[in-house]
Amino acid sequence: MQRRILAGDRLIATFLIGCVLFNYPLLSLFDRPLALFGVPLIYAYVFAAWALVVGLMAWAIERRIS
Repeated sequence: MQRRILAGDRLIATFLIGCVLFNYPLLSLFDRPLALFGVPLIYAYVFAAWALVVGLMAWAIERRIS
């Protein structure tokens, strides 16, 4: 029971982090005509943020409590 509660809390925190990462003020910081290795900066940011959110979700679900 305790593990489910902690996993749920972590998933809620991950959702809120995702909301902040994909919100307008942060996205507007990366909406510039610059490119990183030929990829526009906004695409690199969205990919990195998405990978972070997916990784945090996997960590929250699969983490074992000792």
